[in-house]
Amino acid sequence: MDSGFGYFATHDAVDPARIAQVIEQRGHAMLLFSEHTHIPAGPPPTRPEGGALPRKYWHTYDPFVACTAAGLATTRLRVGTGVCLVPQHHPIALAKSVASVDALTGGRFVFGVGAGWLEPEIRNHGVDPARRFAVMKEHIEAAQRIWTRDEADYHGEFVSFDPIWSWPKPAQRPYPPVLVGGTGPRVFDRVLSYGDGWLPNYGPGVLERVRELFQRAGEEGRTVRVVMMSVPSDPAVLEECEKAGVDVVLPWLPSAGLGRVEREMDAFETALAEMRGE
Repeated sequence: MDSGFGYFATHDAVDPARIAQVIEQRGHAMLLFSEHTHIPAGPPPTRPEGGALPRKYWHTYDPFVACTAAGLATTRLRVGTGVCLVPQHHPIALAKSVASVDALTGGRFVFGVGAGWLEPEIRNHGVDPARRFAVMKEHIEAAQRIWTRDEADYHGEFVSFDPIWSWPKPAQRPYPPVLVGGTGPRVFDRVLSYGDGWLPNYGPGVLERVRELFQRAGEEGRTVRVVMMSVPSDPAVLEECEKAGVDVVLPWLPSAGLGRVEREMDAFETALAEMRGE
């Protein structure tokens, strides 16, 4: 089981390149950046898990810019989105961004995707929140065609274009792994329809669902990966993740200065070492 971190890369915290270098130097495998294009002005909305939304949500760098900076500052670290809010992007431009980062980083990009949860933010992009999962599906399918065909076309309800040329193609073949976020009742349908793996947040019952996903994937002759975010620095939890077959565990790092960030890394690495009996 590999390890890494999730990070809200804000303009007033450790920058993406520097934090990526530190994570790679410490021997971790992955760094995923969050995304919110904006937060509607007014009283901060409530997070799905409760509590007011922290200011970091509307101070983040664009995740593809952050991934490029992080990827070019490192040589082995896998960089990606955790998650990209797919319905908030034009699919042709999104395909270009993903392919560009993957090409520039030598095939180290991980495409974590989600449909979003903050309805006013979604509406500001011209998307009906009630249809956001259908929009996400078509955007990803259209991008996958662009990545894999010299002349790509797509015709759906929300996305439609005649044959186009678009390069670069991703360095990874056929394209970077698509990890579908969320823990809703239909998330496995999405993973098995257009994804390569699952990107859930750790919480009650989630590890039992990992086993369910592996069973469903096996019945369809598929192999899928699980990258678990929001994992606590707890040796017992980490051991449970490893036993369940999780590929990568990632806690969130604070959007803060390097000293505080490294203290959080220390705590996680101590828990990993205890779990491994080191």
